[in-house]
Amino acid sequence: MNTVDTLTQYAVQYGLQAAVALGILVAGSVGSRWAGNFAQQALEKQTLEPPVRLLLVRIVKIVVMLFTAMIALQTVGVPIAPLIAGVGVAGVGIGLALQGVLSNVMAGLSIIFSKPYKVGEHISLLGVHGDVVVIDIFTTTLMHADRSRVIIPNRKIVGEILHNFGAIRQVNLTIPVSHRTNIDEALAQVKDILQQHPKVLKDPAPGAGVSSLGESSIGISVAPWTAVGDYGSVQGELNKLILERFRARGIELPSSHHTVHLVNA
Repeated sequence: MNTVDTLTQYAVQYGLQAAVALGILVAGSVGSRWAGNFAQQALEKQTLEPPVRLLLVRIVKIVVMLFTAMIALQTVGVPIAPLIAGVGVAGVGIGLALQGVLSNVMAGLSIIFSKPYKVGEHISLLGVHGDVVVIDIFTTTLMHADRSRVIIPNRKIVGEILHNFGAIRQVNLTIPVSHRTNIDEALAQVKDILQQHPKVLKDPAPGAGVSSLGESSIGISVAPWTAVGDYGSVQGELNKLILERFRARGIELPSSHHTVHLVNA
């Protein structure tokens, strides 16, 4: 009977505390969600990068949940000071074990605040290139020209040489023509095509000129600017248009030929 009374006493005493602590945790979960939504709405009015807003919203939620957990632990009689000290010691070990993850986080914060590139820009680094589609705390995701995704850990990016093309790229074409070609006429036709093409930017102005003098041909360099998303299509379209225009105007393209000398033995 004494055992039953003792269990009943503990159940009444600690069961009530546990129920209160559980209620506090539930309220904290709801409160963290509400605080996160409120922070999200407030930060959307500010000129911040999406990863920065995401990070700040997560921090708000974590702080609310940690504060709620401390209150719940105190409710059930757990001393907080020794727990905090133990968490600090455990944090050191966890930090050593997660050096790679933490270095990615620090590199991600550096990228977010220093802004060496932004979403929508075309960059090249570490032997890969593509359009920036996502900048996260841990990684940066590029969209390659073949529509594959390249995911780069942020710690690999910081400290490396990075080529940022921005939102526009320069197309570089070399069109060979025969030595008998009227160069002024050929350049005039190329410039007219560049002027009329809807995807070729007017500013910066496209360039066209003689780039090389070969034994069998003269190289005409064509260097227009276009939006990053139009880079691939513009190359093919310009080659096709220039070829058709040259044929229509009688501008001769070089053809390889060999002269064979027969020597009488």
